[in-house]
Amino acid sequence: MNISEPFIRRPIATALAMWGLAMVGLVAYFLLPVAPLPQVDFPTIQVTAQLPGTSPETMASSVASPLERQLAQMSGVAQLTSVSGIGISVISIQFELSRNIDAAGQDVQAAINAATGQLPKNLPSPPTYRKTNPSDPPVMVLAMTSDTLPLTTVSDYADNMFAQQLSQVDGVAAVLIAGAQKPAVRVEANPLELAGRGLSLEDLRSAIATATLNAPKGTLNGQRQGYTLENNDQLLSAAHYRPVIVAWRNGSPVRLRGSGTYNGQPSIILIIQRQPGVNVIDTVEHIKAALPRLKASIPPAIDVHIVTDRTQTIRASVDDVQFTLMLTIALVVMVIFLFLRNLWATLIPGITVPLSLIGTFAVMYALGYSLDNLSLMALTIATGFVVDDAIVMVENVARYLEQGHSPLAAALKGSREIGFTIISISLSLIAVFIPVLLMGGIIGRLFREFAVTVSVAILVSTVVSLTLTPMMCAQLLRDEKHRQHGRLYRASERFFERMLAIYESGLRWVLRHRRLTLSATIATIVLTGYLYVLIPKGFFPQQDTGFIVAVSESSQDVSYPAMLERQAQLVRILLADPGVDGVISAVGVGGINQTMNNGRMFVNLKPRDQRDASASQIIDRLRPKLAAVQGIALFMQASQDINVGGRASRTQYQFTLQDADLDELDHWAPILLRSLQAIPLLRDVATDQQIAGPTLRLEINRDTASRLGVATQAIDDTLYDAFGQRKIAQFFTQQNSYWVILEVDPQFQLDPNALDLIYVPSSSGRQVPLSALVEQKRTVRSLSVSHQGQFPAITLSFNLAAGAALGQAVEAIEKAKRDLNVPPTLITSFQGNAQAFQDSLRTQPLLILAALIAVYIILGALYESLIHPITILSTIPSAGVGALLILMAFNLELSVIALIGILLLIGIVKKNAIMMIDFAINAEQAEGMNPEDAIYQAAIKRFRPIMMTTFAALLGALPLALGHGTGAEIRRPLGYAIVGGLLVSQFLTLYTTPVVYLALHRFSRSRARKLTSLSVEPAIAAE
Repeated sequence: MNISEPFIRRPIATALAMWGLAMVGLVAYFLLPVAPLPQVDFPTIQVTAQLPGTSPETMASSVASPLERQLAQMSGVAQLTSVSGIGISVISIQFELSRNIDAAGQDVQAAINAATGQLPKNLPSPPTYRKTNPSDPPVMVLAMTSDTLPLTTVSDYADNMFAQQLSQVDGVAAVLIAGAQKPAVRVEANPLELAGRGLSLEDLRSAIATATLNAPKGTLNGQRQGYTLENNDQLLSAAHYRPVIVAWRNGSPVRLRGSGTYNGQPSIILIIQRQPGVNVIDTVEHIKAALPRLKASIPPAIDVHIVTDRTQTIRASVDDVQFTLMLTIALVVMVIFLFLRNLWATLIPGITVPLSLIGTFAVMYALGYSLDNLSLMALTIATGFVVDDAIVMVENVARYLEQGHSPLAAALKGSREIGFTIISISLSLIAVFIPVLLMGGIIGRLFREFAVTVSVAILVSTVVSLTLTPMMCAQLLRDEKHRQHGRLYRASERFFERMLAIYESGLRWVLRHRRLTLSATIATIVLTGYLYVLIPKGFFPQQDTGFIVAVSESSQDVSYPAMLERQAQLVRILLADPGVDGVISAVGVGGINQTMNNGRMFVNLKPRDQRDASASQIIDRLRPKLAAVQGIALFMQASQDINVGGRASRTQYQFTLQDADLDELDHWAPILLRSLQAIPLLRDVATDQQIAGPTLRLEINRDTASRLGVATQAIDDTLYDAFGQRKIAQFFTQQNSYWVILEVDPQFQLDPNALDLIYVPSSSGRQVPLSALVEQKRTVRSLSVSHQGQFPAITLSFNLAAGAALGQAVEAIEKAKRDLNVPPTLITSFQGNAQAFQDSLRTQPLLILAALIAVYIILGALYESLIHPITILSTIPSAGVGALLILMAFNLELSVIALIGILLLIGIVKKNAIMMIDFAINAEQAEGMNPEDAIYQAAIKRFRPIMMTTFAALLGALPLALGHGTGAEIRRPLGYAIVGGLLVSQFLTLYTTPVVYLALHRFSRSRARKLTSLSVEPAIAAE
């Protein structure tokens, strides 16, 4: 049976069918979305609750814990973490990949509703949730500035117009405002004057709360006319409050504390985050489309700057890999021309290879895939695969042409002979990816698109090679061997004949020394295992996305002005670096910072071709300069496209400690921190433990309070009125609502002595000095409280030193923990990317084994043999040796990307053995050759196509290995692994495959003889 015959005999129908495939693929290409990586994100939701002025411990116990208890009961929760600071609790819920984020959002809202009855009654507003991952970098950052308008006005427009409208853009999860200066009416009370008039802060709060209302009044409905009732019950400015309580109150519009800067200039910063799972470029394009309309709605004096746009590096990375793909196609076609030295023979693969890739675009669009680094990398690698089918077909048809057959007869006979080989190669290649397709977790989801793209390209190539390629061979190829050729052709032919002669000589030698050759094969298996254990292991290569996220940390007793000044010093150092394009800085509690002593920075780097260093190198050279700033530290990490986990940390990798005993946790966390800081493989080791915040503890004398008629509630309310920036009333405009905030005059908030001036109302109406009711004790308490899985947790985070692998760092940390003999009640675990690395490391050997088993099953079924697949698989260890050696030589770790390269090698190198064994089996069956002659002739006859396909695959991977453009660092390990594996396996398998074939043939024949003799003996005995 010849599958190709109908297509060879109907060239027009075949050409039109392929033309239609090309048109569909081209249309699909322009419809495919662009992304940095496949859209695989854990569904993550962030819940926020605020109660201004409340301590972190109180927020954790009375707000975060009730919410966590309800949220933990939802199905599909993979991770539940929370951070509570002064007046705010932020809970992150990460769900399993199978959960739909919209359905998860409904469950979160139901959990919030269920927890409402357990939350404090004085929450200003119910907890809210957003579909966003706090560990994800923003997709865009905007800065709003003005040279003439006050920053409060700019902040008002940012809040009322930009943030509200941008939050409605498709794909946007949240718009955070850093440096917001939202107007408010702040009532600054003088406690001495109040006490002198017999009034308390509670009296003041009640009077103001009842002085401004926004309530319905009703309507008048007459016989002919109706009226809507309205009055001036709502007070809209500080001036409106003055007549209300003139004697003891002075109000003025003020600003909430917070500061944002862009390159040192005071600004309002809009930090835009996307929803998990949406396309980054589509989201940013929607934002850009909305900006002109939003700019037109604000005064011209306000300037809007796009500070960070992540799509720039994404587009640059995708453009670079597209160029790499085109270069690979050109190199592969060049290899074919150098081997065939015939324009028409080269034209056939030159058409079929791009056609196979273009046809793959149509399937990618149907499956909802995108043009991203992994899918385009898959197509680049697939170029070396898909050309194999065309090469094998063209070379086989050309061989029959040289034997004197007509083009049609040569195409029919060559396609019939080689058709099964092409199907075998293709199916065994796809079998390599079966384990990848079945992988779970984020790694499996991430590489599923890669595996499917390569598999589809191989399938399309198989169809094209069995239809269009033989048809074009019949139409275009002619016998070239017996024609008169030029000097260059004859010189190249002599070169190939010399190569073949050298190979023949070496092949005869190894066939005479089979035991030595088999020993070399066994040695490569042992060496592969040894190198696998020896090579450093990693997760994903460190990317340079042109964006650095930084967290500053000062002493826990730092004041706001001091923090602002220290942060400004860091900004000046960052801006002085030649690789830095711009810096966004934010200081102050709220939005993106939970504590006063922490600041946040977003550092935008210049395009890669305009700077002399990568993001990691810039971090390394900035580290000593920033360390010279007194009283503050800056922890930086290069933003990555792959972020696992829902916890934002100071540096890239996370090591979490959990303990039900909070005192034990607080004791061991600093010890482990110091131990990790001493490990040379780690850099920027940080902790989120902050337990040294200055605290003034007031011990209430309950007997005295009871005797004087003062309730504990009155004491708490008075303190909250005086120092908690209590929101006591709200007024509304057409666009927004604003708060009236009560506090004592700032001059009475400077030191603990101010408490002596505070008076508390008693049940009799007398004002009792607070100092008569409480005793002051100075102590330290937490500035923030973190939970993981409802238990107290502390996270230590770290970056890697230059040249260090994540696997080495994990082993060093585990050793340090064992050396400290930590108690068993202290539970430690790696989180985020480090946890995903550990999961992938455990599955790596199983993944390789599963790929080998899958290939064996496919080959065994195709050849109806248990022996021939072993011969084919014997080629793989040499490829593993080459891949691991070149990775180690170039100081590259065995990352997930490099592992995929090794899996690809399983598919690539075995094709050499397939081509040899197919020929040998046919020679034995059709021509009656003995196994020695058959495999010898197979090796000689298949030498040229093996060399062609190997060099095509080699040059297909070479641009990936040598690339230095944007995003090249994530593709480079794949290229190196394939190049190294091919260089070593190409040399070894050309010699070892014939020897292994004969050894296994002899083994199967001797075993068959034994089985025959065992079956004959009982028959003789029976006679």
